[in-house]
Amino acid sequence: MALVLLPGLNNLIEDISEEKKLPAQVVEAALREALLKGYERYRRTLYLGISEDPFEEEYFSNFDVGLELDDEGYRVLASKIIVEEVESEDHQIALQEVMQVAEDAQIGDTVVLDVTPEKEDFGRMAAATTKQVLAQKLRDQQRRMIQEEFADLEDPVLTARVIRFERHSVIMAVSSGLGRPEVEAELPRRDQLPNDNYRANATFKVFLKEVSEVPRRGPQLFVSRSNAGLVVYLFENEVPEIQEGSVRIVAVAREANPPSRSVGPRTKVAVDSIEREVDPVGACIGARGSRIQQVVNELRGEKIDVIRWSPDPGQYIANSLSPARVEMVRLVDPEGQHAHVLVPPDQLSLAIGREGQNVRLAARLTGWKIDIKNSQEYDQASEDTTVAELISQREEEEALQRDAEARLAAEQATRAEEDARLRELYPLPEDEEEYDQEEPAKTMAEDENASDADGQPDDLSSQPDTSSEQLSNEESVEEEDRAR
Repeated sequence: MALVLLPGLNNLIEDISEEKKLPAQVVEAALREALLKGYERYRRTLYLGISEDPFEEEYFSNFDVGLELDDEGYRVLASKIIVEEVESEDHQIALQEVMQVAEDAQIGDTVVLDVTPEKEDFGRMAAATTKQVLAQKLRDQQRRMIQEEFADLEDPVLTARVIRFERHSVIMAVSSGLGRPEVEAELPRRDQLPNDNYRANATFKVFLKEVSEVPRRGPQLFVSRSNAGLVVYLFENEVPEIQEGSVRIVAVAREANPPSRSVGPRTKVAVDSIEREVDPVGACIGARGSRIQQVVNELRGEKIDVIRWSPDPGQYIANSLSPARVEMVRLVDPEGQHAHVLVPPDQLSLAIGREGQNVRLAARLTGWKIDIKNSQEYDQASEDTTVAELISQREEEEALQRDAEARLAAEQATRAEEDARLRELYPLPEDEEEYDQEEPAKTMAEDENASDADGQPDDLSSQPDTSSEQLSNEESVEEEDRAR
């Protein structure tokens, strides 16, 4: 068959490569696969209206397409096995036919033949299939490169530009680095900030939340403005002491999307210093609040409380309730991480916060269950009784949980023993295969031992003389008969 010419093939590959930001080799591979799918569609259309499609799913697995860039064309090639009698013309070729060209051909060898159809015979449907498959393969390659490019990104915070809106999501353009092409990322509604104004071409700092595989869409980037990692990144960029390592961020609790509109977004950050002479809170706030103000501006006015971390849980809990003033912290159940915080009456609402936001963030930050109590109305005796009941209830629940886990483990062990016993009585097919594989090895080992024994010289002195024993037995029997 003649080469099917594609005028401007090289320019086409270069244009697609530049437009899709894909290497030329990737575009060539996609084009070869698309042309192969087009050839498959061409072969199937030959049977339309005549008979049922005779081709199975993997029927064309031995076919390939070769691009000839110098001549700007392509060929369809088929790998066929040499046989004596041909059963499938697409997969086999007769030995006599091959020997007319190559006299040294043998049965079982593989030859590659040109089976390119004429350009006029290719058909409109096959051409449309080729175009569709090429577009799909290019999209798949783009998404695959996106996944590889962003999956192991060291810096998870990116600069994003608003492109368009889809339902409740914002579609943004992001780039993994200088000189890299922009790709689309989705900012879902739950990850947006209430104070952000998402207008076209507006830029924001976003946190790369995940690169996940979306059904029918392939790899997709999901970014967030509400993730706590964005706050950590902004502080690291604004505070040199954090970059140097003298100050570290221990924990972050963030409520970027409060449950009520009357409550604004808020974040609590616990920091600690490696060096005694460095004030971690002052370093993060900066002179006249210059450093923290940059973070607040980027988060569109979100309130941020920077508190000092402490290894003492009581002190850490008291600090976490800032700006409220705490009189005392009682760790009523250290094992269950439950604390009572006593505050003056005028600090009660401040410690709890609007709709409980302040104490809620403090509990997330410290990991303790915090109960705010009025110091003037606090009855320690009755509170201790209530806490004792709660501790007893918790211990009972933990005991029940341990018993349930123990019963589950015992049931699993019993089930495993029963399964093993049943498999001995009724072996599964895979068990029989393993037995069949072990049995020949055992037989070979026994044969080797037997051959070794046969190969050794016979030692007559060490072998029992069975013939002499048999003769003596016969003589004794004859003597008894004569005696009778």
